Amino acid sequence: MRRTILSALCLLAAAVVRGQQPTPGAAVRADGRAVNTRAAVQLLLETRKPALAFDPGFSPEEFNRWKRDVSRAVTALMQHPAAGEDPAPQLLSDEERDGYRLQKWECYPLAGCAVRFLVLIPGGVSAAAPAPAVLCIPGSGQTKELMAGEPELAPAFELPAAEKRNDMARQFVRAGMVAVAVDNPCTGETADLEWVSPKYRGYDYDDASRVLLELGWSYQGYASFIDRYVLEWMKRQPAVRHDRIVVSGFSLGTETLMILGALDREIYAFVYNDFLCRTRERALAMTLPGNDGRRHFPNSIRHLIPGMLTQFDFPDLVAALAPRPVICTEGGMDRDFRLVERAYAIAGNPSGCRCLHQPRFADPAVRHDVDSIPYGISRDDFFRLANVDPKNHYFKGETIVPWVKDLVVR
Repeated sequence: MRRTILSALCLLAAAVVRGQQPTPGAAVRADGRAVNTRAAVQLLLETRKPALAFDPGFSPEEFNRWKRDVSRAVTALMQHPAAGEDPAPQLLSDEERDGYRLQKWECYPLAGCAVRFLVLIPGGVSAAAPAPAVLCIPGSGQTKELMAGEPELAPAFELPAAEKRNDMARQFVRAGMVAVAVDNPCTGETADLEWVSPKYRGYDYDDASRVLLELGWSYQGYASFIDRYVLEWMKRQPAVRHDRIVVSGFSLGTETLMILGALDREIYAFVYNDFLCRTRERALAMTLPGNDGRRHFPNSIRHLIPGMLTQFDFPDLVAALAPRPVICTEGGMDRDFRLVERAYAIAGNPSGCRCLHQPRFADPAVRHDVDSIPYGISRDDFFRLANVDPKNHYFKGETIVPWVKDLVVR
């Protein structure tokens, strides 16, 4: 595999940290310092370990204290505004569908802000006969209309036909659950329509994300605030079983799911529909330059939460969901699944997490069961070593819906 000088430097930086001597004459010097800024930043990322990483040796008491610390840290990182005297959400429409009703609502979580969401209610569900409910958070570029199986609101929002299988809200309502579908910020109705067009398919996440960062907030802080507002609205609905509310996240939506899970202990269960990995390790490993000579950071600006990597990583946040049930559906590293499974064992619910691999990696004999990923590799190599199958990335309703139904319909 081709490696440039800086990719080698990244490997050398890790060697220095681990007490090994770098190659003489390299930019990472024998004293462990780097003149090259990127190599110096790589050293910072390598050496500054997360303060709240999950410890498999926790006792149950230590685990509970750790979860409280994680919740406090997430609260500080998300920077959610204090609740105000907002106008009550308004029902915009209420229409019959085959076996369920489709409602469109609008809420006002911030001054100057109107957020719309869809509510799918199974036939026969009412205040007298409430049902479990699922908050459905979509993946990148997907809309609440896609999740509800409804026509898109503008031609620019249309996605390839294969995306139609990500209609998670419609799948849940057909299984007898109330389903609430939201848009991710900057997507669908929340998009900057001057930027979105059929010719240039996609959404501008970067501009709003940059302004939010300048304001001391973040895209994920804003997204989780909006979705938490909708979640609190769900708890007040008489047709919803308040003891059986599930959060289901697909791809980008899994990040908001983890945040909500750390902030709200009343959520009953979670659907994590993506692969599980460590963002910090991904940034350390994926340093091989592309054809343009640049190293591409694994996550876009909408994923960046200032200070997050000083506290924890994704497997830690999933571990902190215990003992509440969670299903992870698209694989990742067995090392990280073992960590999550250990958390559920400590919490007294060892069967509470179900960790599934993609069909391509279902056989343990073909998986890469390693403790760490080497540095200086490409994204494709990272996916291969982390047991990720990007081409099979979709809402795994055939597995998820029966799992959720078995949990909540009791």
